[in-house]
Amino acid sequence: MVRPTSVAARDDARRRALLDELIPLFHAEGFLAFSLEDLARRLGCSKSTLYVVAPSKEQIIQATVRESFRRSTDAVERRVAAEPDRGRRISVYLDAIAEELAPAGPTYFADLDAYEPAREVYRNNVRLAAQRVKELVEASGRRRLDPRFVGSVAGLVLEAIHRGAVEADTGLDDAAAFHQLAVLVDHATRTT
Repeated sequence: MVRPTSVAARDDARRRALLDELIPLFHAEGFLAFSLEDLARRLGCSKSTLYVVAPSKEQIIQATVRESFRRSTDAVERRVAAEPDRGRRISVYLDAIAEELAPAGPTYFADLDAYEPAREVYRNNVRLAAQRVKELVEASGRRRLDPRFVGSVAGLVLEAIHRGAVEADTGLDDAAAFHQLAVLVDHATRTT
């Protein structure tokens, strides 16, 4: 007889393995155009296997987008924690976000914007990133900078990046725009 914990552990491992495949697929090609049949075919599994991730296509999308952002956040925070220079952590943070976003193509960002549940996940991450910039400025010891102001400005720029306004004005994709924000904030914190 199979013990329930063994089944749960197997399902959890399968869920992680499916997410390992879904995340880069969504980053490369977006997610709205895929049917469950398409996803199953691309991942070499059955539709019922996909339901290990979540019980519907919509929930599979949400779970994959959330997991993508969770993994990226963990990777970004590991890089920040490894930086000994408190003043440099701000640019390390924003550059790490840029690197994490780099594999995501324009279709992924268009789908994030078009699909409300995914758009809300992205917006929430933008809000958290603006708050994190504020915290990093506070911790930097740069007293001439008002962390609330820098966090607010970063939040506005992050929102503009998300809305596509920065790309429309500059031609910079999200990852490149995050990098330019890192350069700007780093310069501001180093010259004050």
